Amino acid sequence: MSAGFRFRDFTPEESGNPGFDSLFKIFMQLVSITSGDVGEALQWLNELDKQYGLTNDEYGMGNFIEDLKKKGYIDENPQEPGAFNITAKSEQNIRRSALEEIFGKLKKSGTGNHRTPHTGQGDELSTDMREFRFGDSLEQIQMTESIRNAQLNHGMDGDNFMLTEGDLEVRENEHKSQTSTVLMIDISHSMILYGEDRITPAKKVAMALAELVKQKYPKDFLDVIVFGNDAWQIEVKELPYLQVGPYHTNTVAGLELALDLLRKRKTANKQIFMITDGKPTCLKEPGGYYKNSFGLDRKVVNRTLNLAAAARRLKVPITTFMIADDPYLRSFVQEFTEVNQGKAYYSSLKGLGHLIFEDYKQNRRKSL
Repeated sequence: MSAGFRFRDFTPEESGNPGFDSLFKIFMQLVSITSGDVGEALQWLNELDKQYGLTNDEYGMGNFIEDLKKKGYIDENPQEPGAFNITAKSEQNIRRSALEEIFGKLKKSGTGNHRTPHTGQGDELSTDMREFRFGDSLEQIQMTESIRNAQLNHGMDGDNFMLTEGDLEVRENEHKSQTSTVLMIDISHSMILYGEDRITPAKKVAMALAELVKQKYPKDFLDVIVFGNDAWQIEVKELPYLQVGPYHTNTVAGLELALDLLRKRKTANKQIFMITDGKPTCLKEPGGYYKNSFGLDRKVVNRTLNLAAAARRLKVPITTFMIADDPYLRSFVQEFTEVNQGKAYYSSLKGLGHLIFEDYKQNRRKSL
């Protein structure tokens, strides 16, 4: 008997609690928008329930809140009776939800790492095929393609089948490399100006990227920094609580911190992703802050361009995701990108996550 597969009908798993599941998805979205404020998220959920009838007589909002506590998604705030905090379990769930929402459901990879353009005796197969060469391992030989080549090249003569070295086809191996990435997020006041919430999509992308690195590229390093008047590093678990402040945009401070972090990494590939919607308007000087929000200030711009050049010398490409479309800002970003020899995207909020994912996945340049 020949080996094969046995198929049977697939029955999807039944949801444990349809009422809880549907409310939970909305609740997770609201918690992201409210920067981790459980009380405000529940108030919004109540309003949505009044408007759209999300609950019924069998499963009400009170049941939902009790289930959130029982399942470990929220716990009571000991400092404020009657108030709730989200738990570490919720933080992880928010990151996972962001990953699925923005990047789609990705299968976990055993050793997922970034491929380089250099082929050879690596430890991961690529999709590229070529002829057999001396030194190739038996595991690389693709038997189906090789047998097909033999039939095309020599035909079939009765019971005789001829397979020569020239018929053999192998799949390329690819060397793998670690990548160190710093993700910079602009938290200046302009990220919520003009009635548009730009910070929520930005932090969703950051959470999705963090979860992607953890699942698919566990050997990579991802550091997240935020920048307003100053710049500072934040932990991934802090992302759901990220808020915009009454800040100007000190891009220089952000780039300086990013380069400092990357200098400490011993990986070959290093890169900076910068999400911003505005021009640099601020510098920190010994006497305080130098600020100018009117136009492109030469003093601020020149310092920013100098850092772009410094990153280029260190072979650190900077990819700028500009979520604004002002012509004079475009000209600045173009000059910044040219000095660094990096990339720039002028993205809507809707397409931001896809762009970052693709750029992260395709960045295979290796520092020498």
